Amino acid sequence: MTMRHILALGGILLLAAIWLLPLDQLAPRFPLHMLRHMVLVALAAPLLVLGLPALGRWLAISPLIAAAIEFALVWAWHMPAAHGLAYRLPLGFALEQASFLLAGLLVWAGCLRAAATGDAGQALAGAGGLLLTSMHMTLLGALLTLAPRDLYAGFCGTAPDPGGQAAGGMLMLAIGTPVYLLAGVALAARALTAREVQA
Repeated sequence: MTMRHILALGGILLLAAIWLLPLDQLAPRFPLHMLRHMVLVALAAPLLVLGLPALGRWLAISPLIAAAIEFALVWAWHMPAAHGLAYRLPLGFALEQASFLLAGLLVWAGCLRAAATGDAGQALAGAGGLLLTSMHMTLLGALLTLAPRDLYAGFCGTAPDPGGQAAGGMLMLAIGTPVYLLAGVALAARALTAREVQA
């Protein structure tokens, strides 16, 4: 089994775990939501792109456009009304999860593909896409962690749980921020090295 097979298998197993295991019985609602979200965009998506190069080539678009698409989808689904829709309706949940996965695949495919071209400018664009994603994930995680009240209970029909919302925000900060930040810094370092070699 090659490294690519291992990476692809890891991505598929992560998807199976977050979608098929009875996690609702093990974790509070909002932290579980954020764990699923982070696994989709920051863990499973890069493993699938690295393990399935054809998928990465097929989905690769401009890194900055991909980052803008992910920004729009992530923030849209975290608006209270949209989050409530995904919580209450199975079709809403399926659409939310599919769009999170697609957004993650687009970002990682675009950014990693740009870095692999060997062109310093493209590699910097790939780094920029990941660093911008890290920044907006950090902002959203901080807003959820520091919010003075439960933003979603009224739209989900659940009891207010500001502690669970804060825990979800901290999960976003603990997983999304470092993954995108470290990957973006690594691509930036590669781009600057390539630029020095080209000079």
